Amino acid sequence: MTRVIIVRHGQSSYNTERRIQGRTDVSVLTEKGCEDASKVGKALGNIVFSAIYSSPLQRAKKTAEIISNELANQLVNESSHPLQPQICHGLTEIDLPLWAEMLSADVKEKFTQDYRIWKECPHELKMLVNDAEGTREHFPVLAIYEQARLFWQEILPLHQKETILIVAHNGINRALISTALGIPPSRYHCLQQSNCGISVLNFAGGLGEPVQLESMNQTQHLGETFPSVRPNHQGVRLLLVRHGETEWNRQTRFQGQIDIPLNDNGRKQAQTAGEFLRNVFIDFAVSSSMLRPKETAELILSHHPQVKLELQDGLREISHGLWEGKLETEIEEEFPGELQRWRVVPAEVQMPQGENLQQVWERSVSTWQLIVEAALNNELKTGLIVAHDATNKTLLCHVLGLSTKNFWNFRQGNGAVSVIDYPSGLNGLPVLQAMNITGHLSGGVLDKTAAGAL
Repeated sequence: MTRVIIVRHGQSSYNTERRIQGRTDVSVLTEKGCEDASKVGKALGNIVFSAIYSSPLQRAKKTAEIISNELANQLVNESSHPLQPQICHGLTEIDLPLWAEMLSADVKEKFTQDYRIWKECPHELKMLVNDAEGTREHFPVLAIYEQARLFWQEILPLHQKETILIVAHNGINRALISTALGIPPSRYHCLQQSNCGISVLNFAGGLGEPVQLESMNQTQHLGETFPSVRPNHQGVRLLLVRHGETEWNRQTRFQGQIDIPLNDNGRKQAQTAGEFLRNVFIDFAVSSSMLRPKETAELILSHHPQVKLELQDGLREISHGLWEGKLETEIEEEFPGELQRWRVVPAEVQMPQGENLQQVWERSVSTWQLIVEAALNNELKTGLIVAHDATNKTLLCHVLGLSTKNFWNFRQGNGAVSVIDYPSGLNGLPVLQAMNITGHLSGGVLDKTAAGAL
């Protein structure tokens, strides 16, 4: 496995002024940007990197240098040599030549139609630019996606089974994650990348081979529970949580719809998640009707006694049918080859006397949409949703415009929190603000919580 940790540069002067940066190299890190970069270095201090790659633009380059220096300060082995960031032009930010250096508000006013396209159909945005080749059409989002693909094709073969760090920008980071997972350019704005936010990708091999988004846009090392709601946010925020550990999780026994309760560690995970969310405003809560998510939700809501918990059957775990209650070795013995198919082509597997992922999709997404709609109609702002591994992964595919083929692209740790916003209501696209936050459980950047079968 190749592990890639992706970091966005620290806060820059143009960020504070709300200017479009693009490929201009005028903007510099603010004092906060430098401090946050140092915090990233401390958060990554126990991870051994083979290489650090940085965009050549000074706001990213400076962030990478601060992180590198912080990592060097934490080297316990004096014979180890600190890594110097390698400049990579494939990590340069998205090119928005007609808007660069303009205030976002001015772009919105002067380029009203193009700005609407940028927000609603980013893959269709085009700019006419003049360069050495003459006047040509430039599609910024399509171009940054192609740039990201080329970067992966060049870099991944160099670092098989190693861990590398990438320090770059909002746009290219979105494109890197999207091209790795197959998220279409139309969903460019559906991934948030906060200043100094940390994301983790695990590659089985090269681009096109299996890849897992372990976590996305962690900001806990910066003192933030998760990214704050934007000022123009008109919709609802959903906190999607996977239930705590059960004894069958620990034994790697398939649970499905057998109603196994939390074990002691699972209760501790739920309590820890409750502490993590203690100061977060929650005004409604929905759980799968099964014991393990229900108990997880109740323990989290002990800090929010005014919130009534609603139970929804549509959020129940996938029915594994005849696999339920069995270990992987027992399933392989009774249904030879089916486990491998489940790992490789999950969308094609029909559980014997159980469900397939399309059925899970139909009931869970339908329930999810009803939850969002009810929250918007009642002007509710933040909801807690507690469900299961397969259910959550299916919902994440839905949020990012993917299909059930992408089921294994997402990791969901026991007690982990993901954050999904609907900033423009039900008719606008959702935004995955953060995914699989587990720092409150593991105390670090990497997810050490996921245990066993579904």
